[in-house]
Amino acid sequence: MKILSAIGGGLAGALAVTLIHEVVKRVDSEAPRMDLLGMDALSKILRHSEQPVPSEDKLFKATLAGDIISNAAYYSFAVARNKKVWTSGSLLGLAAGIGAVVLPKYIGLNPAHSNKTAKTQILTTSLYLAGGLIASAVAKSLDKKR
Repeated sequence: MKILSAIGGGLAGALAVTLIHEVVKRVDSEAPRMDLLGMDALSKILRHSEQPVPSEDKLFKATLAGDIISNAAYYSFAVARNKKVWTSGSLLGLAAGIGAVVLPKYIGLNPAHSNKTAKTQILTTSLYLAGGLIASAVAKSLDKKR
């Protein structure tokens, strides 16, 4: 897999996760609130490093940008393998989803944002799995065009 194909796929997966999340959270009360989880994490990091916490709007925008950048890097890595792009994209997407459900309580964040109900857990995991699958599809498509 060419590096630009992997990066393009990773960016597509990250943008898909963000877009799906933003839509689902507006229509389903049990949707994961990864935005709130990210805002909590960034606020804690800023407070711990004795930096001012920005307004909610600026915090949301900073978190959104950070999510897209970090997810793009993660999904780019996930699809960088040439022969097993579907397997690695799927498994690393699934791992990200499971991590988003399991890890918050262990790192001092509110687990309810990703873990409130069984439906929330399934939606959280599915969200990141979808990102891995979309990253795989786009990377594979871009690689074929080259």
